[in-house]
Amino acid sequence: MSGVKVTLKIATSLDARIALSDGTSQWITCSESRARGHQLRAAHDAILVGIGTVLADDPLLTARTVPLPAKQPVRIVADSHGRTPRSSRLVQSAGTGRVVVATNGQPQDILAASGVEIWRCGRGIRVDVKDLLRRVEAESLSSLLIEGGGTLAASFIREGLVDEIAWFRAPILIGGDGLPALGALGLSDLGQASRWRAVATERIGDDVLDTYVRV
Repeated sequence: MSGVKVTLKIATSLDARIALSDGTSQWITCSESRARGHQLRAAHDAILVGIGTVLADDPLLTARTVPLPAKQPVRIVADSHGRTPRSSRLVQSAGTGRVVVATNGQPQDILAASGVEIWRCGRGIRVDVKDLLRRVEAESLSSLLIEGGGTLAASFIREGLVDEIAWFRAPILIGGDGLPALGALGLSDLGQASRWRAVATERIGDDVLDTYVRV
């Protein structure tokens, strides 16, 4: 068992879509939910997103609470092929807070020269999420918040690495052509599905936040 508590944050429509088919996701949830999301960031040592989220949204990934937290979380991108743009807000802000790009072993000299830390996590087609979590623990980071997207979330669920899910649901419907909250898990039997227990439900503005823990 890892010594890192892993929380998966999901923000979706009622039909579990995180974006339109073209990737548009700003904003599905209400401003109050987004403020709670910043509180979640502030409560974790590190934040993890996939490269798809960086390319689609160009997030800064800081915790913008009131007041600001005493320490910002480490910002990590799972990016197998080094596609994180030097012009992204993450890379441009590397001088004011730790930014990490986790790769599958390919050298990332240009990003490193921009002040980004490079973690080599596995040597397969994708970043090895178990290796990534081991590196998080080795860096003495005790909590990790995963913010997406669906492929990265599915990788952690598939490996049994998620301890808690914070699921924000907005009262809108996007439809089957929207992007799903989770990528493929490769299940062939319902008995293989991971089981979760609801431990809290909270109304936040027009949205609902459900919190689940692994059974």
